[in-house]
Amino acid sequence: MSAAADTIEPEGSPSSQIRPVALARWLFAVAALVTLIVAVGGITRLTESGLSITEWKPVTGALPPLTEAHWQTEFEAYQQIGEYQQVAGPQGMTLEQYKFIYFWEWFHRLIGRVIGLVFAVPLAWFWLKGAIPPGYKPRLLALLALGGLQGAFGWFMVRSGLNTEMTDVSHFWLSIHLLTALFTLAGLIWTARDLLVLDKDSGAKPTRLTGLSLLTAIILFIQLLLGAWVAGLNAGLASDSWPLMQGRLFPEIGWNNGFLWTLTHDPFLLHWLHRWWAWVAVAALIVMARALKKAGDRPASIYIHSAFGIQILLGIATVMTMVELWIAVAHQLVGALLVAATAWGAHRLGQRGT
Repeated sequence: MSAAADTIEPEGSPSSQIRPVALARWLFAVAALVTLIVAVGGITRLTESGLSITEWKPVTGALPPLTEAHWQTEFEAYQQIGEYQQVAGPQGMTLEQYKFIYFWEWFHRLIGRVIGLVFAVPLAWFWLKGAIPPGYKPRLLALLALGGLQGAFGWFMVRSGLNTEMTDVSHFWLSIHLLTALFTLAGLIWTARDLLVLDKDSGAKPTRLTGLSLLTAIILFIQLLLGAWVAGLNAGLASDSWPLMQGRLFPEIGWNNGFLWTLTHDPFLLHWLHRWWAWVAVAALIVMARALKKAGDRPASIYIHSAFGIQILLGIATVMTMVELWIAVAHQLVGALLVAATAWGAHRLGQRGT
């Protein structure tokens, strides 16, 4: 019998006929849902829907308002915060318009609940069946905890904007919320890849991250962080031209509030950094892709090249269209796909020790 057909026998558990490939497929399905919620999160942000639901109700909040009286109650709660009082209210928001933004925030939270169930229920089933290979239980529990943290960070993000002074959420909490989702996505891909390798070789050990992959991940992380801050501060609107900003290579920046504050808050500087650090990320990804091709994995190289190429084009289009909704959403979606492609490529390099 081949190694791929061997059964898994965790300590203290009865023999299981479930192969690691089944767990890998489950994790890929969860990864697809995480990619979806990143895209829906982009729509929620771009439609200014994130503050439309002012309470976090894990169970009863799964259902939207079912009566006009309930809708009116929710609308009145929204009218107490700064976003309504300073932005939406003066623009004459109606109840029907409120229902539109409520839908996107509700749908975003609903997908989060679905992801929790799609991860937790199969995890419990695989656990009871004794199908989880030795050493993988802590990693799967860590991924489950990351999902829980993601929900908590999402509420902290919303809560940061629920007062009469703020008209938006904190861009710091937004970046934590988004980057946790992307880190979880990478972890799901990596763990699923490890399980696929284990399915072919029952003696395989978990793959380690190489130096090249770690450097690439750090560079990509900085780019994603800058992108999250740009989104949170609406800094995409700082310029509608490319490659110049305000007719200049480097825009006018006010440093009166100090270097650190300007680096983390100034929309013009952050926009400029995001558009040019992208090329540092591209260089790192090209080096990784070439290493993959040299190692004999041309498909992974193509995936990475395609992802960052489309991402760059969408980023430029987002700027030149003054953050057109669906182009900006596509930019965020492909960003998530780029993270997945990078995690996949890093795993392949780790297998080869490159």
